[in-house]
Amino acid sequence: MPLSPWSPDIFAVAWDFATLAHEGQTYGSHQPGERITYLNHLGSVAMEVMWALTLTPDEFDGNLAVQCAILHDVIEDTDSTYADLAAQFGEAVANGVQALTKDETLPTKTAQMQDSLQRIQQQPREVWLVKLGDRITNLAEPPYYWKLEKKHAYRAEAQMIYQALHPAHRALAQRLQHKIQAYEQYF
Repeated sequence: MPLSPWSPDIFAVAWDFATLAHEGQTYGSHQPGERITYLNHLGSVAMEVMWALTLTPDEFDGNLAVQCAILHDVIEDTDSTYADLAAQFGEAVANGVQALTKDETLPTKTAQMQDSLQRIQQQPREVWLVKLGDRITNLAEPPYYWKLEKKHAYRAEAQMIYQALHPAHRALAQRLQHKIQAYEQYF
């Protein structure tokens, strides 16, 4: 029996949790003054992961992948903790989300990303899919206020993610590589 189908009920529980955890959060648009609700990002990452799962129906635990996609920023960006996630969703999901969470005590963004990628690589490949989907989503047109230096650094970081995680899923890796190349239009 294929592993990748995910349960709509499990999706809904994770979505409700993330909705409450990220309530009121927004991020900047490429249009001056425009703010986008954070749930847009979570839905976009989940969509990338679900698309990947449809291409490889026998290779992944879809429920683990989708829950981690929806919840991937709750430890990093909200008051939710590892313990909260473990209690509600189990240790596999909590471990995945923890690996996806940058350690902001490290001195540089590069060190934080390298550390996170090392921790992701110790997780099941479902967690790798989430990071690939996250960066694919984040390589849309950047916020209008980002300076050229930030855009270059973000693209370089995306290449680091690709190098570390591309073995997880061929189609997602190809999609990320295409987005990295297309991102040059914003320089």
